[in-house]
Amino acid sequence: MDLEPQMNTPSTQMKKFIIVFFSLLLIFGWGEPVMAQTQGSSLIQEQQLQQRDRLATEAFNATNEGDFARAERYWTKIIEQFPDNAAVWSNRGNSRVSQNKLQDALVDYNKAIELAPNATDPYLNRGAALEGLGRWEEAIADYDHVLELDPKDAMAYNNRGNAHAGLGRWEEAIADYKKSAEIAPNFAFARANYALALYETGQIDKAIREMRNIVRKYSQFADMRAALTAAYWVQGQKGEAESNWVSVVGLDGRYKDINWVANVRRWPPSMVVALDKFLKLK
Repeated sequence: MDLEPQMNTPSTQMKKFIIVFFSLLLIFGWGEPVMAQTQGSSLIQEQQLQQRDRLATEAFNATNEGDFARAERYWTKIIEQFPDNAAVWSNRGNSRVSQNKLQDALVDYNKAIELAPNATDPYLNRGAALEGLGRWEEAIADYDHVLELDPKDAMAYNNRGNAHAGLGRWEEAIADYKKSAEIAPNFAFARANYALALYETGQIDKAIREMRNIVRKYSQFADMRAALTAAYWVQGQKGEAESNWVSVVGLDGRYKDINWVANVRRWPPSMVVALDKFLKLK
């Protein structure tokens, strides 16, 4: 299930849902240019680094404001000066994914991987872009490679679960979501995806218990509030459904759009049907 939508979960989890942004301290860790250390060249290098940092700050500010086209322009300016820095390519790919420019994003991720083949984030990001294009097996291959590099990468397990879900392989998806949550117990989206996949495989009571546990810990988590709304409505618990829906509307209005739920958030089919029944009667 897609991790790209910005839901009301703790900010540390939000930064990581389907698109990975690097901190300013890490962003230039790959492929720094080497310059001759004369006094003049050192001054030029310092000026370039200062300009680069200013541009990166502007790029992150634009991203935080949701202006991904502007962020892309800043990353492009940095690439023009530092074409051998893998993190910059990967970040421009992130800004392109956010604009649904998936093919262009793949070009950037491919370049980042070429420059830093042992870094995990470009593979994670490329996998998410491949998912957006419905290229599930290729996405799984990227996540497999991340796990070869880092067997404890919770995001890779979660994202691989998403790709398995895209192929209808729900048991494989459940196993990946469970592993992700075991590695990172506070990764709310992995737990949410696990609950949704349980529901899809007919484990209704277990799924609802998991949803309730998540909401108990993260009361502002709109995704699970909406899921409980759908599950309770189908079971005839209309009061519980309505109560959770009031919270959903106040937290994230996108759940009113069943197409967004099905195609962007990518809930499993049975959950989409359940929520659609509720929405149609509303």
